[in-house]
Amino acid sequence: MNMAGKTVLITGSTDGVGRYVAMKLASAGARVLIHGRDTKRAQTLADEIKRVSGREPMFYQADLSSLAEVREFAQLVLDDQERLDVFISNAGIGSQNEGPARQTSKDGHELRFAVNYLAGFLLAHLLLPRLKASAPARIVNVASLGQHPIDFDDVMITRNYSGARAYAQSKLSQIMFTIDLAAELEGSGVTVNALHPATYMNTTMVRASGATPISTVEKGGDAILRLVHDDDVASQSGLFFDGRREVRAHAQAYDAEARRRLRALSLALTGLRAS
Repeated sequence: MNMAGKTVLITGSTDGVGRYVAMKLASAGARVLIHGRDTKRAQTLADEIKRVSGREPMFYQADLSSLAEVREFAQLVLDDQERLDVFISNAGIGSQNEGPARQTSKDGHELRFAVNYLAGFLLAHLLLPRLKASAPARIVNVASLGQHPIDFDDVMITRNYSGARAYAQSKLSQIMFTIDLAAELEGSGVTVNALHPATYMNTTMVRASGATPISTVEKGGDAILRLVHDDDVASQSGLFFDGRREVRAHAQAYDAEARRRLRALSLALTGLRAS
């Protein structure tokens, strides 16, 4: 895909790998829509994008722990943008961000499930009309090799909580959603894939977890960019990649009944109607 003139939305793009991807796409001529919570970091990024591309990006501020703000965010994008060629669902929080204790979102859901998964689930569905109208278009879900099966009797992990389990469950949920959405979008001209960009990239999230970074942001960002614009994945959908290599996710991702239960729960929690 030639990115010149293409419109790309990247959540969580004011820091880390999202920032790198935003800069690279802007340098390639894309109209980049950036998102984050911190206006100062957003302005710094916007200034750099304007310097390399000659065009100031549009910034959308939204707290993805609030489903109401996710809806407002999506509506602003739909109101502002005549087309949307790529949606990169990159925003997320790690296993230790803001401490190891269990936290809840503004809607009362377990925080990592809400931010890493539910927000992207809702945002993708709300943006689908614009993506379909702009086809061929692509959705890229930034997930992880760290995956934990969902206990449907305790999805919000009210018992035996750990941040690592919550993070890994949210990432498996993203992959399960990717597989289901790919089937739903078959024939629409919109593809959706998920990936683990790189292991322990040198990002704020990884450092907050206490892990020692072993991969670069550039390595992970380039894996994301491959799914955004490379021709060899243009017709592929519903897949999970480790970097640039297609791999199998946790077995629960391929359990149709588990995916059905997750979809039903997600529709109920976000207030969406089943299609």
